[in-house]
Parts: sequence; structure tokens; C-alpha cells
Amino acid sequence: MTTRSDNGTLVMENQYYHGQPYVFTTTTTYKGNYITISKILRTLVLIDISDNGFYGTIPEAIGDLVLLHGLNMSRNALGGSIPAQFGNLKNLESLDLSSNEIYGEIPQELASLNFLSTLNLSYNMLFGRIPESSQFSTFSNSSFLGNTGLCGYPMPNQCRNDTQTSMTYANSEKNPTDVLLFIFTALGFGICFSITVIVECGRKS
Repeated sequence: MTTRSDNGTLVMENQYYHGQPYVFTTTTTYKGNYITISKILRTLVLIDISDNGFYGTIPEAIGDLVLLHGLNMSRNALGGSIPAQFGNLKNLESLDLSSNEIYGEIPQELASLNFLSTLNLSYNMLFGRIPESSQFSTFSNSSFLGNTGLCGYPMPNQCRNDTQTSMTYANSEKNPTDVLLFIFTALGFGICFSITVIVECGRKS
């Protein structure tokens, strides 16, 4: 997946013990479609690890797999951010990271992937401005659904500025315990202040 070899056949195949060849077949999800490939071309390089229980961050080393055409890591429990190293995947045509727990901004490096025709980042926790490029302008809002913190085309909510957008989303994601603690602290301060005022007024009377 990192270097191309000119050796071997165009189609992935093996040989029976008596020397007759047979080809490999596989079933995978590619560009959003569930397909069966009866003859696997060696030039078609795909990774499909969807519908598993994988968790943790996405390895940055995937950015070294420069021959990759399709990457599907959807419907897992992956967290962390999208590696900026994905910008090195110049042959990538399909990227599906949907239905995970990925957060942060979409790397601007993805905007340079000129062959990327299918993108699905829906139902994560992404926020910030969607990269602007001729390639990204071809994607509909279905590619970004379920990420309430995203703004800019093709989403309906427009960005004010990057700082405000990031801060607004970060504030909305605060732990509810912190919010309750702040409310109770404020109430306690108010009650103490009111009691002090009442006592002072009583003394003067």
C-alpha cells in the first residue's frame, strides 16, 4: 500500500496444488455501495474495517499508504481527530468515517484530495469551518450530518469566525456537572449576600 510493484499478475490469484490458477473474490463497501468483486485488481487498494468495535484514535501512519483508493472505518467507536496526514493520500477516492466519536475540525489538508469523490463524515462530533475547495463543493450536506458544530457550505449555518465557532461548540460540550456546580455556587453566593444585607439592616434598625 506504500509502493507499487511491477511484478506479478494484474489480478490477484493463487494456484491449486496441480498448477491451475484461481482468482480471489471479496465483498466490500466502496463509495457507499455494497459490492462483490469477482476479480480483484492489484491496482485497487482498499481498507474496509467498518462495523467493528474498534476504539482509540485513528493511526497517523495511515497517511503513509499513498496507494490507497478507499478507506472505510465507519460504525466503530473511534475517537480523537482526523489525522492531517490523510492529505498525503492523493489517490484516495472514497473516505467513510461516519458513526464514530471523532471530534475536532476537519483538516484543511483533505481539501487537496482531487480524486476524492465520496466523503462521509456524518454522525461524529466535528466542529468548525468545513474546508473550502472545488472538490469539497461537490459534497452535499449528507456528508456532514449529525455534526452540530460544523458550519459553512453545504451546511445551513454560516460561520461567524473560527474562534467564535470553536468556543461556542466547546462551551456547548462542557460537562453538565460543571454547569450545575457553577449554578449552585452562584446561588450560594446570592443567598449569603442576601442574609448579610438583612442582618446589617436589622442592626441599623
